[in-house]
Amino acid sequence: MLQYILRRLGYGFLILIGVNLITFVLFFTVNTPDDMARLNIGGKRVTPDQIEKWKVERGYDKPMLFNPQAEGASKLTDTVFWDRSISLFKFEFGRADNASGGDIGYQIRQRMGVSLQLTVPLFLMGLLASVIFALWLVMFRGTPIDFWGVVLCVFMMSISSLIYIIAGQFMFSRMAKLAPISGYANGLDAVRFLVLPICLMLVASLAGQARFFRTLFLEESGKDYVRTARAKGLTEGRVLSRHVLRNAMLPIITSAGASLPGLFMGGLLTESFFGIPGLGAYTIDAIASQDFAIVRSMVFLGSVLYILSNILIDVAYTWADPRVRMQ
Repeated sequence: MLQYILRRLGYGFLILIGVNLITFVLFFTVNTPDDMARLNIGGKRVTPDQIEKWKVERGYDKPMLFNPQAEGASKLTDTVFWDRSISLFKFEFGRADNASGGDIGYQIRQRMGVSLQLTVPLFLMGLLASVIFALWLVMFRGTPIDFWGVVLCVFMMSISSLIYIIAGQFMFSRMAKLAPISGYANGLDAVRFLVLPICLMLVASLAGQARFFRTLFLEESGKDYVRTARAKGLTEGRVLSRHVLRNAMLPIITSAGASLPGLFMGGLLTESFFGIPGLGAYTIDAIASQDFAIVRSMVFLGSVLYILSNILIDVAYTWADPRVRMQ
C-alpha cells in the first residue's frame, strides 16, 4: 500500500506542476501586470512610474515564462513563473498583491476554520439525509411515494442554488426575522449566522444526491444476494440497511470523497452572499480584484486537497470492500 501511495503522490506532483502552469497562463492571458497595477493603485490618473514601482515591489518586473536576456538555466529560473511557483511547493504563499499586502498563509489559516464551521455540518447532514431519503424511496419503489419523491427531486434540482439563497434570505431573515441576513461572529455566536446558510444549502443539494443514491440502491436491490436475503425472511428495512447499503458503499465513498476539498475551500456563493469570511469569499474577492498571488495560492491548495482526497478514496475502498487491492 505504501508503494502505491508514494507512486500516486509522485503523479500528483506532476499534476500540480501542470495546474500551476495552466493557472499562470490563463490568468495572464486575461490580465497583465500593468492592469493589475492600475487596479490596485487606484485613482483616475496612474503614471507609468507608479505602475513600474508597483511591479518592482511585487516582483512582476521580470519576464513571465522565459528570459531571453539571461544565460543558461536562468532563462527559465529568472522569471515571474519560477519565482512564484517554487514558493508554492514549499507552501510559502507569500503576500497578497493588493494594497494591504497581507500574509496569504495567515489568512488561509484564519479563514479555513470559518469555512469548516460551514461545510462540515453541511457535508455530514447532507450525506446522512440523502442516504436515508434514497433508502426510503427504494423501500417504496413502484408506489406513488417513490414516483412523487422522484418528481420532487427533479423539481428541486431544477432550481438554482442562488434562488434558494435569495428566497431564504428574504423569507427567513427579512420577513420572519428568524436569522441574520448576513454576517459572522466568533465563538458560539457563529451558530445563529450559520444555521440559515447550512439549512438552505442542505435543501439545495439534497435532491441531486438522493437521486444518485436511489439509482445505486435500486441497482443493488435487484441482484441475487438481495433476493436470497428476502427469501430468508429478512424485513425490507433490514435488507436495505445491512445488504444493499453496504454493497453500494464504493460509489458513496467516491461521491463523499470528491466533496472533501470543498470542506476546506468553503462555499463560494454561500460565503459571498451571507458575508461569511471563509476561504470561498476570500477567493471570490481575489478574482474580483485581479489578485494573482491569492488566486494561484487557492488554486494550488485546492489541487493539493483534491489529489489527497483521491488517495484517501482509494484507501477507503480497501476498507469498504476487502476484494479491492492496491496494486
